[in-house]
Amino acid sequence: MTEALNNHNFSDYFKHYINLVNDNDDVITALEQTHKKTNELLDLVTEEQGNYAYAEGKWSIKELLVHMIDTERIFCNRALRIARNDKTDMPGYNHDAYVPFSGANDRKLCEICKEFNLVRQGTIALFNSFSPEMLERTGTANGNPFSVLAIGYIISGHEIHHTNVMDERYL
Repeated sequence: MTEALNNHNFSDYFKHYINLVNDNDDVITALEQTHKKTNELLDLVTEEQGNYAYAEGKWSIKELLVHMIDTERIFCNRALRIARNDKTDMPGYNHDAYVPFSGANDRKLCEICKEFNLVRQGTIALFNSFSPEMLERTGTANGNPFSVLAIGYIISGHEIHHTNVMDERYL
């Protein structure tokens, strides 16, 4: 787990994602470097491969990417609300329920990749706007504790997790 989070409170469920992030990276560097590696991998994916799912009932690459976009947006909303000192326990979300309604497979892979890049630019801008005090603030979502800083690392680690799956099972 990254040293920056030693004193931060977050659910054990998310340790897997955080542990995937390079210990030496600050949150902005983690978000930038993770996304750079994802884009390098996506540059190798053809439109035809974008519709590929490695097994029955598994997501296609396009669906996987839209899931990553959806999750990043939801976690950025959580980070913003916590940074602004919103003490409301935010609801969870069922990521499996989102995918069938995403329309991902009806879109072009290049359009999804463009959207993913724009969302990440927004995420980096958001995290750059947070003061050190804001990054330390904590809140809850779905009953799970989070700090704003932990959310940034979770976003990065979630991307690493799915990029690893894409590399190992799809390509």
